[in-house]
Amino acid sequence: MTGPEAPYDVHEIPDFTLACGATLRPARIAYQTYGTLNAAKDNAIVYPTWYSGRHWDNEWLIGPGMALDPDRWFVIVPNMLGNGLSSSPSNTPPPWDRARFPSIAVRDNVAAQHRLITEVFGIETLPLVLGWSMGAGQTYQWAVSHPEMVQRILPFCGSPRTAPHNRVFLDSLRHALRADSAFAGGWYPPDDPPVLGLRAFARIYAGWGFSQAFYWDEVWRELGHTSLEDFVVDFWEGFFLDDRDPNNLLTMLDTWWNGDVGATPGFSSTEEALASIRARAIVMPAEKDLYFPPEDERWAVSHMANAELRVIPGVWGHFAGGGANPVDTAFIDRAVAELLAAPSGI
Repeated sequence: MTGPEAPYDVHEIPDFTLACGATLRPARIAYQTYGTLNAAKDNAIVYPTWYSGRHWDNEWLIGPGMALDPDRWFVIVPNMLGNGLSSSPSNTPPPWDRARFPSIAVRDNVAAQHRLITEVFGIETLPLVLGWSMGAGQTYQWAVSHPEMVQRILPFCGSPRTAPHNRVFLDSLRHALRADSAFAGGWYPPDDPPVLGLRAFARIYAGWGFSQAFYWDEVWRELGHTSLEDFVVDFWEGFFLDDRDPNNLLTMLDTWWNGDVGATPGFSSTEEALASIRARAIVMPAEKDLYFPPEDERWAVSHMANAELRVIPGVWGHFAGGGANPVDTAFIDRAVAELLAAPSGI
């Protein structure tokens, strides 16, 4: 069974100290696996989740006949800290509950995932790490934090460092949600979230997730929507009113805002951290992504020793990497297959 109804596993780390200095006791990492780990333990692929996504939201790129075929590969999808399944404001008991939940860095997620794959599975080599959006940020971090393990990376529609323009967008989301008086500083009743703030949050997101051309060409009709307002309400407001806890959203937003592989201990800059990556890489921005435009990822690739920039064409913007468009899905899947067939970077 796959999807949200399928059972999943949780790995508990008894004392997990975060980059901010706080310690979760314990940290809980929820994860799902697809396929079987072979005897040599050399067929494991890590595919982290994205902003507010859960493991089942990654399943569109996993399946028989695809590059991530469970008959060949053992695909591990760890849920981000803060997403409501792994340790989050919504499921952590006092004193670190709700608005008290500590700040989470991208490298905290990768450190927890490393504990998961080594302690639970005994894995020492990863043929591939890949991910969309914030999953791409974690992919870069994996290659920086564990160059001895990661053979290949495929970050798509994401970046190693959150750009200033991206931070402006994230700040607008934060302020919209907090402006709802029902938010109450993060101490709203769990069964009565600040709905007006969430609707405003969704309306801001609607202007960023897809490109200007996507709206001009009314491509939202391909998703079954009957008008622009129908799309904004049903898709965007429906997305963020689907049991996505506001404190969880703000925790992950803070992780995104502060994302930078250059903050990894031992490095003095993003450029230095990127230059340390040994993994073979295909970096895949989307042509019209408003968060992570191709020119930003061209800059990242220029500092990497064994990387190719491959732009996903089309008008779907950031959601070229979300699995909603079969053409983009096929483009990404081909790149995954090509990368897995290529010599590793280590």
